Amino acid sequence: MKQIVKGLLLLATVLVFVLIYFPIVVIALMSVNASSTGQTFTYFSFVWYGEIANNTLLLRAIGTTLFVAIISTTIATVVGTFVAIGINSLKRNQRLNMMVLNNVPVVNPDIVTGISLMVVFGLLPISFGINTMLIAHVFFSIPFVVLSVLPKLKELDKDLFDAAQDLGCTSLQAVVKVIVPAIKTGIITGALIAFTMSIDDFVISYFTTGSGVQNVSLWIYARLGRRNFSPAVYAYNTIVTVVTIVILLRLNYYSIKKKMRRLNQ
Repeated sequence: MKQIVKGLLLLATVLVFVLIYFPIVVIALMSVNASSTGQTFTYFSFVWYGEIANNTLLLRAIGTTLFVAIISTTIATVVGTFVAIGINSLKRNQRLNMMVLNNVPVVNPDIVTGISLMVVFGLLPISFGINTMLIAHVFFSIPFVVLSVLPKLKELDKDLFDAAQDLGCTSLQAVVKVIVPAIKTGIITGALIAFTMSIDDFVISYFTTGSGVQNVSLWIYARLGRRNFSPAVYAYNTIVTVVTIVILLRLNYYSIKKKMRRLNQ
């Protein structure tokens, strides 16, 4: 009976991973398919990787995506880290209330968040465009940074901040020079999640952007089913996937190496 259960669990695990990675594999295959329609596989070619540099509109969309993702991640990481430190310093009931407020944007459907931000921006003296998209990405990224940093703050000694002040640090120096380095793993995790959320977003960007401003997801949506759709976007997505895998492997390698050093000491 135990062997049957183990076999079923293994089969379920394999099926889950197949479902997760099958679309990624399909996109990778389409990126090396010479066919422009993508309905049939003609022959192996890297022509669409070269097409990325020749497609001005796609390059502009990629630039907008990376610009918004990098700037929003930087702002959200800094703000979210200090918000998490502030929440952690509150009393239990106050902390729970603040966490409820923080979690609302996380569990809220993207379409509700997008429409709400669109209404708010419409009431303000601001033109829709890359600025509104950037503000929207900062807005929905901050809660994820807070959720990533708070667990690391809970692991710290409660007297660490006071000890830093006793040794001559001001309140700001104690936070920047003592607390922040101690929670850098959570900060990096929050930054990676914020960057992923930003670079992947479509719904909120759709409602908060302006005319002529598109990230990659909006560029794809505007060209689905049209003749001007370029399979070069498959190549772009494959590059993003490969870079992500390489970064994760490097991070895991350094994490394992660090643990081995600790065990050998």
